[in-house]
Amino acid sequence: MNLQVKIIASLLVCCIVSAFAQTENKYIREGNEYYKKHNFSAAEKSYSKSVEKNKESFEGLFNKGDALYKQKKYEEAAQVFETLTHKVKDKPKLAQSYHNLGNSLLENKKYEDCVKAYQQALKINPKDEDTRYNLAYAKKKMEQQKNQDKNGKGKDNKNSEGNQDQQNQDNKDQKSNDKNEQQQNKEEKDKQDQQANNQPQKMNKEDAKRLLEAMNNQEKDVQDKLKKKKAVGVKVQIEKDW
Repeated sequence: MNLQVKIIASLLVCCIVSAFAQTENKYIREGNEYYKKHNFSAAEKSYSKSVEKNKESFEGLFNKGDALYKQKKYEEAAQVFETLTHKVKDKPKLAQSYHNLGNSLLENKKYEDCVKAYQQALKINPKDEDTRYNLAYAKKKMEQQKNQDKNGKGKDNKNSEGNQDQQNQDNKDQKSNDKNEQQQNKEEKDKQDQQANNQPQKMNKEDAKRLLEAMNNQEKDVQDKLKKKKAVGVKVQIEKDW
């Protein structure tokens, strides 16, 4: 009885596994059909369903990564292939996973990590000429990026120094302008003071009255003096009685 139960249980397990495998393969085949028609979004969904049925499915994960790559979802694709590099033991499949990881990183402009991925792929499969070519290309892009970063940093420093020099010059010019303006204001004030000094002072009413009285008194004194002077020189004639 116990033997029969064990056999039935084993058969049930086999049936369930077989059913899951068939469903997994069904979604993979379905995804492949969409992939051939360049409907990469639908293909991704089908491959995701296959992975839901079997999380260890290399075909489902690998093909899902490809579908993501075709949709230019490079970050997500890189995550899928990175996962595969930690799961796969089969060397050819592992080399393919590293190769596609490198491709995804390359498109995402992560050149340093990309180079490492290609190098890992070549360690596993040194005869892969596609990976070797991609590695050389990635190294070239990495060097270009470093040079651009270096030149950009130098240019920023130069611009910063140039801006500082310009600011110093502007401050110097401002100080010169302020000094010139102060000098002009001083000259203008001196000119106004000089003009004020050269202008005759206005005489008020009292001053004019006093001056007129002084002039009249002076004229009277002059007339009196003249009369006295004339009187001294005139002879008085005395009339004679005889």
